[in-house]
Amino acid sequence: MNKIKLPKFVNSRLGFFGLLTILLWVKNIAAYLTEFKLGVESFQQYLILFINPIATTIFMLSIALYVKGKKSSYITMLVIYSLMTLLLFSNIVYYREFTDFITINTMLGAGQVSSGLGETAIKLFRPYDILYWIDIIALVVLFARKKITMDERPVRARMALAITTLSIMIFSGNLFMAEVDRPELLTRTFSRDYLVKYLGINAFTVYDGVQTYQASQVRAEASPTDMDDVAKYVSNHYAAPNDDLFGIAKGKNVIYIHLESTQQFLIDYKLKDENGVEHEVMPFINSLYHDKQTFAFDNFYHQVKGGKTSDAETLMDNSLFGLNQGALMTQLGGKNTFQSAPNILEQTAGYTSAVFHGNDSTFWNRNETYKHWGYDYFFSKEYYDVNEDNSFQYGLHDKPFFQQSVKYLEQLPQPFYSKFIAVSNHFPYSEFTDDEAGFPMAQTDDETINGYFATANYLDAAVEEFFNYLKASGLYDNSVIVLYGDHFGISESRNESLAELVGKTKEDWNSYDNAQMQKVPYLIHIPGQENGGINHTYGGQVDALPTLMHLLGVDTKNYIMMGQDLLSADHDQLVAFRNGDFVSDKYTYHKGSLYDTASGNEIVTATAQQQKEVDALKEKVSAQLDASDQVNNGDLFRFYDKSGLKDLDYTKFNYKDALEQLKEAAAKAGNDNTSVIAENGGQSTEDLYVTKTYKELHGDPSVSDTTK
Repeated sequence: MNKIKLPKFVNSRLGFFGLLTILLWVKNIAAYLTEFKLGVESFQQYLILFINPIATTIFMLSIALYVKGKKSSYITMLVIYSLMTLLLFSNIVYYREFTDFITINTMLGAGQVSSGLGETAIKLFRPYDILYWIDIIALVVLFARKKITMDERPVRARMALAITTLSIMIFSGNLFMAEVDRPELLTRTFSRDYLVKYLGINAFTVYDGVQTYQASQVRAEASPTDMDDVAKYVSNHYAAPNDDLFGIAKGKNVIYIHLESTQQFLIDYKLKDENGVEHEVMPFINSLYHDKQTFAFDNFYHQVKGGKTSDAETLMDNSLFGLNQGALMTQLGGKNTFQSAPNILEQTAGYTSAVFHGNDSTFWNRNETYKHWGYDYFFSKEYYDVNEDNSFQYGLHDKPFFQQSVKYLEQLPQPFYSKFIAVSNHFPYSEFTDDEAGFPMAQTDDETINGYFATANYLDAAVEEFFNYLKASGLYDNSVIVLYGDHFGISESRNESLAELVGKTKEDWNSYDNAQMQKVPYLIHIPGQENGGINHTYGGQVDALPTLMHLLGVDTKNYIMMGQDLLSADHDQLVAFRNGDFVSDKYTYHKGSLYDTASGNEIVTATAQQQKEVDALKEKVSAQLDASDQVNNGDLFRFYDKSGLKDLDYTKFNYKDALEQLKEAAAKAGNDNTSVIAENGGQSTEDLYVTKTYKELHGDPSVSDTTK
């Protein structure tokens, strides 16, 4: 140690400041590349990743530069440096167990986190972890042995301010690059992984703190009387169930199939190829749509906003709207109290619940939100064999996803409430280049539109294979299978390019057409019943939960749900969009323009009677959105006990080692085990699943028939 000679610059305050900045940058980059799975996919993302620790590190350490005293300045610098190292290292250890980053709420509930880790906590540490701390030890020793001396000269205030300003400029550039690569990063907050990847651990922690504070302020001001107002609205808005249909699916499993980005116009749609030959895009789903065992809805609209898919899940599982800005699941999902479908069915009918999704568990904060919604199991990406050949940026492709889900599905005790989130029909609808290639591309000037039909066809084939398995395994006859589109696939900015494919022209396309393009499929398939058909009721995703509950024989009268039973004669036939626009059976109001819903003709000047009716509809829309916002922003379910539901203990849910948990539960149940694998004498049903590629099903379209 006595022979160590350090560069002279470390003996100045600015030099020591620079040394700490470099060391902390190295630690962050090491953690990014070796500890966290951030999904870096391009040179630009790597560039952002390497830049993002710099700004916040300089900003935080620069605080010490304003301290004039010699010792106090150096001590302040070392304390800040040590705290930033502690924050980074804590996230590393936490990530090893939870594959997630520490939030402010997690810090505030540190006792729960540590108890959740239990005796396994020590196993989360690695021998090489000392490398994150050894520099601090070395610096203290070097100061003690006077190998580093403290600079008597304070940093000029102007210089300190310049360094702080530099950090702000770097952060602004970092944020700009991040927004270019991932638009609406801060407003939609897709995932904590994204925030760390683009902005870094420090910025994420500050951002989460601001979000937590804002939410806590609204929550703190809420009172039980607020819920009384909401309950009064819900009671007046309640639509009684159809007596002929109430309970026709009582006790059956529920299988939700999430049709990513699937719009209603794809139902019965046939795409003409360059030779004029028609190709049915979704033949299997079309067959379900026209099946008398299916309640199908042709005027069913998505009601999502910035939360997109997560908003759809919120609507379908809770009959609550998403937030006006950002995503409820990321902002409030891991904080609020809910009375969601899996919790209701577990407490009233003994259902087990599970979600299946071949993407990261933290995307949309699912790993925390699902606990608050009462899901028993969550099978995310870590449970699947995901590789470059069978996946893309949004996760595992649909065919291997459904196939690989079977080994978990067969273990679920019946009855169960389950959700399968398919992703292949997701923007940018890239053309398949392997044996799944073959369905024709559309011929427009927009590549996104061109690929949309082929990925939808792939989704359709995957759903058919899954249905075939359900029939072969015996699950089909004892299940209600619900298929729904989560949101638009083709955005409004592209609709004019789509116009000719749906029988319109660019010149004639208007706001009414844009509103109609918000329709998504909604099918409730109940094997064995013949009362189905195509229903023309106007409704949306907020109506899905009360509709399903009534079919299952659960009256929603005492539950807080913003929607109404679509099969009820009392349904209002009004669809509220998150921005205040609406569609009813009589009027369509979209972005300031009013239309007659039946004809599509614009009502340029409304009569007094028309204006009165439209104003009444606007008031209804506003009341519904306001009631939902009060529940969400005020966390009002914590005040509501009239549903009869017991408080949910979120800490009992652990989504790691779920298969082992299921097997342990099965062993405990013994002869009372109701899972498919138990009904099959303990034999797996995985072999019953048959999957084929497009070329196996249809041949290779690139090989022409030369005999003709």
